[in-house]
Amino acid sequence: MKLAIQPLVMTGAILCGGSALLCGLANWLWPPYAEELLKVAASIYPGYNADSSFGGMLNVTLYAAIDGALGGLIVAWLYNQLVAKYGGKKNKD
Repeated sequence: MKLAIQPLVMTGAILCGGSALLCGLANWLWPPYAEELLKVAASIYPGYNADSSFGGMLNVTLYAAIDGALGGLIVAWLYNQLVAKYGGKKNKD
């Protein structure tokens, strides 16, 4: 059975982008919240500097959504490749 690539890409984008948005919003409402996580994101994403501005939240959300989509694409592709190669064979134990 092969994985449908588009739903997995969309799921990865929604989960990663949504969690980054929630962390950014929580940091905006309660400033010390998720500060270290946002600093890690700032070290990964160019142009993001871990501030709690609206532009910063949008920036980290878009970066994380793209990362999640690419991660979902890679997982679905790799899974489908492995199923095509090994999926029909039975173990002879």
